[in-house]
Amino acid sequence: MKIQFYIRFQTQYGEKLFVSGDVEELGSNDATKALPLEYLNSEFWTGTINVKKKDFSKGVSYRYILQGEDGSQTIETCRERQVDFYKKETESIQLVDTWNYAGDFENAFYTTPFKNVLLNTSIPKVRKQDDKIFSHVFKVKAPLLKKNEVLCLIGSDEKLSEWSTKKPLLLSKYSTWWMIKLDLSNAGFPIAYKYGVFDTKEKLFIRFEEGNNRFLYTDSGKKKLTIVHDGFVHLPNNTWKGAGVAIPVFSLRSNNSFGVGEFSDIQLLVDWCVKSGLKLIQLLPVNDTITDNTWKDSYPYSAISAFALHPIYTSVKKVAGKDFASQLSVLKKKQKQLNELKAVDYEEVLKLKLSILRELYLVMGEECLASEDFIIFFDANKQWLETYAAFSYLRDKHGTAEFGKWKTNSVYKKSSIARLLSPKSVASYEIRFYYFIQFHLHLQLKEASDYAHKKGIILKGDIPIGISRNSCDAWESPEMYNMEWQAGAPPDDFAAVGQNWGFPTYNWEKMHEDGFSWWHRRFEQMNNYFDAFRIDHILGFFRIWSIPVDEVQGILGRFVPCIPVHINEFGEKGIWFDYQRYCRPYITDVMLEDVFGEDAEKVKTDFLIENKFECYDLAPAFETQRQVEEHFSKEELTQENEKLKLGLFDLISNVILLEEEDSNGMKFHFRIGMDKTVSFENLMPPVRDKLKELYINYFYQRQEVCWRSEAMNKLPQLKAATNMLVCGEDLGMVPACVPDVMAQLGILSLEIQRMPKKSDKEFFHPNDAPYLSVITPSTHDMSTVRAWWLEDTERTQRFYNNEMGQWGNAPQQCEAWISRAIVMQHLYSPAMWSVFQLQDFLGMSEKLRRENPQAERINNPANPNHYWQYRMHISLEDLIKEKEFNEELKDYVTNSGR
Repeated sequence: MKIQFYIRFQTQYGEKLFVSGDVEELGSNDATKALPLEYLNSEFWTGTINVKKKDFSKGVSYRYILQGEDGSQTIETCRERQVDFYKKETESIQLVDTWNYAGDFENAFYTTPFKNVLLNTSIPKVRKQDDKIFSHVFKVKAPLLKKNEVLCLIGSDEKLSEWSTKKPLLLSKYSTWWMIKLDLSNAGFPIAYKYGVFDTKEKLFIRFEEGNNRFLYTDSGKKKLTIVHDGFVHLPNNTWKGAGVAIPVFSLRSNNSFGVGEFSDIQLLVDWCVKSGLKLIQLLPVNDTITDNTWKDSYPYSAISAFALHPIYTSVKKVAGKDFASQLSVLKKKQKQLNELKAVDYEEVLKLKLSILRELYLVMGEECLASEDFIIFFDANKQWLETYAAFSYLRDKHGTAEFGKWKTNSVYKKSSIARLLSPKSVASYEIRFYYFIQFHLHLQLKEASDYAHKKGIILKGDIPIGISRNSCDAWESPEMYNMEWQAGAPPDDFAAVGQNWGFPTYNWEKMHEDGFSWWHRRFEQMNNYFDAFRIDHILGFFRIWSIPVDEVQGILGRFVPCIPVHINEFGEKGIWFDYQRYCRPYITDVMLEDVFGEDAEKVKTDFLIENKFECYDLAPAFETQRQVEEHFSKEELTQENEKLKLGLFDLISNVILLEEEDSNGMKFHFRIGMDKTVSFENLMPPVRDKLKELYINYFYQRQEVCWRSEAMNKLPQLKAATNMLVCGEDLGMVPACVPDVMAQLGILSLEIQRMPKKSDKEFFHPNDAPYLSVITPSTHDMSTVRAWWLEDTERTQRFYNNEMGQWGNAPQQCEAWISRAIVMQHLYSPAMWSVFQLQDFLGMSEKLRRENPQAERINNPANPNHYWQYRMHISLEDLIKEKEFNEELKDYVTNSGR
């Protein structure tokens, strides 16, 4: 069987095309063994293979690959290219294909949420118009046809009705393709044609597709078959829009929960979404974060497992069921007490739930873990579940997840853990307790997900940019992470000294060796429950803000990867390089007086050493922020000591350059915000100007090609590993290449009204949102609309006049009508999704809104020790009963076209 490939694609200089498939001749889906194509003309690339008919019995699946001049590869988005063996006598198949550009809007409608839930509508039944004997097969996609609509084919040949719309050829739907088989053996080539839309109920031709005519240039013989993959029909592709609500699971409040939201509460939230016209529920990460059983474990982005779910979200009532409900009867008073709290008491709730689960495990664990359902679950999740359970057991045994402090098993050894997991091990019973918990969490989250789908609602999860350095992932595979670095973010409006998340950064080179299998497994796990996901800090896939493990504040980090400044560049710019002046903290008497006031002498005596430059160096015991922090952790926690600690942090960060490790003093990186340091201000003006010029080049010019290449070596492969809808959180210091890369890959961006991405704009107007985006007035890391209204009255006034188009003075408080107007702005945005925090929805009602808007905030990024404990102030059951409010919200959503 001869197969000829023709792919329409206009390449740039240095680019090459390949085709990969599931037969040996196409590399058996190994991209490194894909068939290289040859340039034919400005429109086509081509290639030919010969396949034995016996190997072709089930057809051939294939995809095209674009290789850039830099060697990076982009695999086309299309997942359904299939060559079927249509005719026994066929000896040659000619494939005429259209490249599937990942950035095409239509691709979003073939992702999991749309295929399975949002666009899962019945197809009109039409009589097949396929010819029994055929020479050509036409295949095309059209995701947004309306009820009773089908595609039709009309063209220049007599067989195609000679452009007459009275008797168009109707296509039939096969999986994701609309298709028709025609005998064009007597046609006159080339043939011009177009697809159109036909109403089967009214028996009426509605319209042609947009754009120029399509052309088919080659004919087929008796033993030759031509299959035309025409990509997407050219119809409006940005007409579908949806709205959703964002809230963490722990923030949900129901009458049946134990002081915290549970997976079972999601079903009540689904019921409210149905009444309110919403289609999406966006959640924060739900992975286990238990490190030392304190409130600090409430931080949902510091998971001890990228796969395990958090025990705190277990509904113990569902675990107990009817058979063991009596086990919970004595806890009704405690449940009521916890449920009446305004915020989550993380420590008390977790302690209570784990205690109840242990009691239930004692009476029902053996039977549960012997069930067929559990065995299926265990076999599917064994790879991560065993490691996680052993880790959790050892954490409990040693009283901490900091495995470096464990007396035994501090270094993961597969053989040692295998003995620990053995049924004969004394630890087996305790380890299997975590199997028991994870199994029930799986059942409960899967039940909530299935319930949402039945109601037409999708769930959107959240993938954190990192994992805890005290996680079972880092314990089992430390080589996958750069443990000497900490991930974070540079200074911004949220945090003046940057953010240090504490996570080790990823060793991408190591992860690439096995094709990012850890990420593939992570996506597969999420796909069990979620339809879409948000990549937390997607900028980290371009470059990650990396802070040495010896430092505390994000301000002393740098981007990795990053092209450094070579020492010769300073001379080329006419800058005399002074290592002591640029790379060491610049500490003078004047600065000490400004920072410490009357404590300046104490600081000189206890923490500094005078140097030969009539300035000061930090004493060896206090050269890093971590050393300073450890010193003050042993001191009494007073306001004075806190001031001293932060002041010393400022001294340590008062540098201009950071030397690259192992560069022998030859390569350097600028400290972020160098131009705002006292050290910089005390340089001569000409030196300042030259350094600033180099600084701008370093941060905003020289890195773009490097960062684009870095992202394109990772994101296309990761996106191809899942069919979930992928959204990126692209906030912060955004490289210029990010929007284009995300658009190329069809990854939805995040747009926030008060965080414009253009530096010359104070606000971002929802009307300017790109279609492939999620727009929101606030996120969990920000104050809600009502609280933001009070933060800066001058800025609020400008927003009121310029963005809302209102005259006069802005009201002091964000009144209900203002919240409503802001919600409406976002609903009418062209963005595919408008998502709102629940608090911002409730702000539209004077009756339902919380009394104190400051109590609505979920997280404050400026505080590394923030307690994540926000809860709804009314129950979901009561919210569902608010008929007037729900109907009003549904009208707003529906009338906006969402």
